[in-house]
Amino acid sequence: MTDILIVEDNKELGTLLCDFLRAAQYTVAVAESGEKALALYEAYGARLVVLDIVLPGIDGFAVCQKIREHSNTPILIVSAKTEKDDQLNGLFLGADDYIEKPYDIDIILAKIAGIFKRRYAQDEICDETIRLDRARRTVYVNGLKTDMTTKEFDLLALLMENKGRVLRKEYLFCTVWGRDSFSEPQTLTVHIKWLRQKIEKDAKNPEKIITVWGVGYQYI
Repeated sequence: MTDILIVEDNKELGTLLCDFLRAAQYTVAVAESGEKALALYEAYGARLVVLDIVLPGIDGFAVCQKIREHSNTPILIVSAKTEKDDQLNGLFLGADDYIEKPYDIDIILAKIAGIFKRRYAQDEICDETIRLDRARRTVYVNGLKTDMTTKEFDLLALLMENKGRVLRKEYLFCTVWGRDSFSEPQTLTVHIKWLRQKIEKDAKNPEKIITVWGVGYQYI
């Protein structure tokens, strides 16, 4: 998964921000249109989206709304549209913050670092029976270490990070396996089955990973 997806049609500005972020050890992808941004996001995911509003094709508001349909990924809008209504619209659609252009590079870097610290600084995700340690890539169920494959771990982490949200099958598959994966989408169903066998009291009557028929799965 990419750390940061920059959506910016100004190539010079996008490259500049990309260079600063990579120097800060983030993995970065850049999209110059809304359509490309959504394609990259669906294929590889992102831990943060830095989003311009005025874009060729679909605009940033539409990109923000589309991402918010399936994910709680942090979204930082960066735009020359400074009217109050534009800012309120962005925040109403689910953006976490709204920065006006031109911006100070140190300010935006600090805001990005703050988002990562608040959202991702904790290495562990825990609930009543499961403890997932991202740094060590280990999972404990009822206090006992449970072996998991790489994909099982990534899938469980994604579900637990979005606890309570219904995640579409397409989003889960593209985020964990990638849009260009040679795996069949059916592999998601198989991995959900394997996860349930490892974390549920009764895999046939799951209480953690719930199927939302016709949509996807929900971790509760």
